[in-house]
Amino acid sequence: MTDAADLVIANGTVVTETATFTASIAVRDGTIVAIGADGDMPPAAERIDATGLHVLPGVIDIHVHFREPGMTHKEDWETGSRAAAMGGVTTVFEMPNTSPPVHNVETYELKRSLAAEKSCVDFGIYGVLAEHNLADLEPMARAGVIGFKLFLGNTTGNLPCPSDGAVLEGFEILSRLGLRCSIHAENSPILFWREDRLKAAGRNAPIDHLLARTDVVALEALSKSCIFAEWTGARIHIVHESCARSLPYISFFKSRGVDVTVETLPQYLTLGVEDMDAPGGHVARMNPPIRERAQQGPLKDAFASGLIDIIATDHAPHTPEEKDGATIWDMACGFPGLESQLPLMLTLASEGAFSLQRYVQASSANPARAFGLYGKKGCLVPGADADLVLVDLDRVETLSAARLQSRGKVSPFEGRKVKGWPVATLVRGKPVMRDGEILGEKGWGRAVRPAMPEPAPRNVDTQLATLCGASPAPSL
Repeated sequence: MTDAADLVIANGTVVTETATFTASIAVRDGTIVAIGADGDMPPAAERIDATGLHVLPGVIDIHVHFREPGMTHKEDWETGSRAAAMGGVTTVFEMPNTSPPVHNVETYELKRSLAAEKSCVDFGIYGVLAEHNLADLEPMARAGVIGFKLFLGNTTGNLPCPSDGAVLEGFEILSRLGLRCSIHAENSPILFWREDRLKAAGRNAPIDHLLARTDVVALEALSKSCIFAEWTGARIHIVHESCARSLPYISFFKSRGVDVTVETLPQYLTLGVEDMDAPGGHVARMNPPIRERAQQGPLKDAFASGLIDIIATDHAPHTPEEKDGATIWDMACGFPGLESQLPLMLTLASEGAFSLQRYVQASSANPARAFGLYGKKGCLVPGADADLVLVDLDRVETLSAARLQSRGKVSPFEGRKVKGWPVATLVRGKPVMRDGEILGEKGWGRAVRPAMPEPAPRNVDTQLATLCGASPAPSL
């Protein structure tokens, strides 16, 4: 190889989803051009010595809330993307429940322009699947959304849950477009009914938030989503799976060939509702709720086995004031997660909960596959984007809200010791974080566009586009 490289990352321990080996990586024009022995690398303008460090594909977090537009006192694209860079995250998928929500091409373009101006990491943007915007799904898909988000359960932004009829028709449309729909799988009518009854009974403790959203709330929404997906051929993704009782249902629907992927979050693997009674524990309120510690073991096993495909964060910042209140019902739901996910998961790996290669699969390769990015993202091969995170597996640190780049300076992990720490993050070959210093420039991040497999719609003869004589949504 004679052409010079821009950068060589030398002599690191490279970790992919299938192998771990010592190698150097050469980068030119933001792309990996060679992986191999250091002596085989081309001359380079810059070298980073990765001896003693592990080199992983950059994390792809498919579930973040950056709150812009409309709620920038909580977070914006600059602070959120800096948090990503600090946490080894090179690509984020941002949720549509902002103000305004991303419900048509105009609101998509508004958010895309804000992200392009401010983000230092690459990004995808979801559109919402709602009751009254079914005609906007195909135009948003063509405009470039990474996928769609369906809120079956209430959360920040208070987007109403669509009727089952609208959901089914939405899935019919998406089955032809081929994009994946991420689903907040909780049954809104049940959870609202139970919450109102508990409030009326004077139940105001942290456990009561969980009891309002007891396991059946998740089981019903998961099952309905998978049944609709099987019927239509839509591709779906279940976000923030917290419930061990869901696991047999996930296994069942996957065995039937439903194109469903599932994510969990570090907090569901490391925190229990019992922890919320401790001082400061109330900040862990989120939707779906953190459940009993007894559910952690089955969730870890499902993650280790691959039944749960993906790790994400549901990075959901609020101000410290919004996270406090007289009762649990007065406290905003969610907290930052981008800067703690990698250290928490590396710690679990060091404890033997799963292998480092399995973590890479769940944090990078599987997210890229599920959303049509694999080959350019989520892998370390020549031709892929040079999205990398260098980690020190022996470094012990203490998590703290005060050190967060995120504007939401709260953390349920305050004071927790972790083993394993990101020391450098590169997006398309450019360091955006090194040694705890943010180097990424506003506007370095680029929008990613999915290249999904050909759609495979089912029961087309009963789809409303067929029955009503409308022109069906063409595949992308």
